[in-house]
Amino acid sequence: MNKSEESHNNSSLEWKELSVRYVKIPCNGVPDNKSVNEFVYQVMQFNYKFNYDETQPKKCVLVHSAHGFNRTGYMIVHYLIGSHLMTVTEAMQLFYDARPPGIYKRDCIDALYTFYHEAKPERFVWPLAPEWDKSSCANEGGCWGGGCNQLLTNDDVLRVAVGVVEQQDLLRQWCYSFLNLCVGANGATKFPGSHPVSLNRENLQYLWQTDYRTTWKADGTRYLMLINSDGCYLIDRRFNFRRVQMRFPLTQENGVFSKYAHNLTLLDSEMVIDTDPETHKQERKYLVFDVMAINSVSVIEKPFGERWKMLEEQVIGPRNLESRCISQSTNPCYRYESEPFRITDCLKEFIPKILHGADGLVFQGWNDQYVPFTHEKLLKWKFHETVDVIFELVGTGQNPSLYLYQRGRKKCMFGNRVLFMNGEDPSELSGKIIECSHYEKKAWCFMRVRVDKSTPNDYSVYERVMRSINDKITEEDLLDKIRGIVQSSETIAE
Repeated sequence: MNKSEESHNNSSLEWKELSVRYVKIPCNGVPDNKSVNEFVYQVMQFNYKFNYDETQPKKCVLVHSAHGFNRTGYMIVHYLIGSHLMTVTEAMQLFYDARPPGIYKRDCIDALYTFYHEAKPERFVWPLAPEWDKSSCANEGGCWGGGCNQLLTNDDVLRVAVGVVEQQDLLRQWCYSFLNLCVGANGATKFPGSHPVSLNRENLQYLWQTDYRTTWKADGTRYLMLINSDGCYLIDRRFNFRRVQMRFPLTQENGVFSKYAHNLTLLDSEMVIDTDPETHKQERKYLVFDVMAINSVSVIEKPFGERWKMLEEQVIGPRNLESRCISQSTNPCYRYESEPFRITDCLKEFIPKILHGADGLVFQGWNDQYVPFTHEKLLKWKFHETVDVIFELVGTGQNPSLYLYQRGRKKCMFGNRVLFMNGEDPSELSGKIIECSHYEKKAWCFMRVRVDKSTPNDYSVYERVMRSINDKITEEDLLDKIRGIVQSSETIAE
């Protein structure tokens, strides 16, 4: 584990003759999340392959770095916590007992406690550097500490994607298996989250036919989250997995916190950025609005009302309770509140006060199952100025072409054009996926590059959006329809 290109050639005949498989994980300073993830994955795969059978002799993994204490210990402690359900303190002590002086650099120790949101013991004593390593300052500032003054945006890439291709594929297979989804041709998989459709005058009838709940449509970035025994993974729209620093304990038993965490629980969510209008201080918040599986058991066939209750009692409640008991926790979990306000209050009073912004409403059927991919009865209504379509822009001239997808192929949207109101250079955007708001007829205003997407919208999405635009369901139209539904319901009840 180092940055050197010289040490330990993987193709060395000496290694092969000794039946040793060499895996190099480049590291510099405190290992990053990608390096840790690859290390834990490699060790777990090795143990599963060679040490699963208790009747067979055990095989070993040799972990080597320059000195074999801090970087090595950091990796091994991560593995112990993920595979043996230890605390940071317990895992560090186990490593110290086996290989004193253990981990002694403060940046490594701070990074471990920060990663797992664990407070240091009350009488924690910082270890001293060994005599032979006095040149290495054990009291140096942690490289993970401190904040930065950069402006946060919804387009920021959170964490490093899982680097091992086999692990990405395995995580995708897990998601598909407990959602009972069929893998496409050549093993192709795609983001399995449920997508709402635009509200128009045809599907508006569903509001009369179905018991709906509504909430604001947050202006953020859509993610699923897979909670696994060895860590949590944000899943972006490209179906890539990124490890994050969150912990979800199981429900308390007899008033005592469970040492065990969720394993193979899948959440649906939105990552937003709250901005204080006075101080301009920014804070990321993770809004959880649905659950697809709990501890490897699919719940997508259960009605939303039951899923919501399970989400609250089995996932959010235990985490929030534990977070309140850990003073050093800096990443509390957030969720959509099921507020008993009227839609008028939501539109007129609540949405304008939301610090992360909202661009409309979402209508969720209370008795509906979770439907992966497009859900025809999951409805979204957006303010007119926020209605958008995601295109691929191609061309370097002043009139670049806009493309969508149709039946798996690119479809050129002849007659549609994009306007650059802020003077952007079209030649710098060629080949990129862009989000555009509707301007007039077939004219669209460039809003931003969508780095979280690898393909444009399907043509069917464009058709629904255009129908929604042409139907012109305004805020007042929507409120009138809702009032009519409420009055009809009261009449039937009487």
